[in-house]
Amino acid sequence: MRTSTRIAGSVAGLALALGSFSAASAASDEPAPCEQQQTHVDKAVVALAKVTAVFQRQQDKVKTAKDEVKDAATAAKRADAKEHVSEVKAKLDHTAKAKKAQQQRLAKAQERLATCLAEQPPAA
Repeated sequence: MRTSTRIAGSVAGLALALGSFSAASAASDEPAPCEQQQTHVDKAVVALAKVTAVFQRQQDKVKTAKDEVKDAATAAKRADAKEHVSEVKAKLDHTAKAKKAQQQRLAKAQERLATCLAEQPPAA
């Protein structure tokens, strides 16, 4: 949870820092030199937000499934609930891997954008 909060904070900070850059480039007729990299970062941020939302829902489902195991009255219901927990945990693991992959994609896109911006000559 802390990692996703930190990532979201850094993404928001980067978006604010680069927001003026993309607003200034929209005014000119020719495309900005790092427009493609900025587009990739924007898409990666949106994708990470979607994956993070899915991950949060999966965590809630695991918690609910565990509560069902506690509340099961019979051994048969408890066995079914435990099976449901294992299924939901498998989906959570899959989503966790997807989230980690998207975080890496975002980091790489931000790195490419930073490199592109560093290579640009300073504006007069």
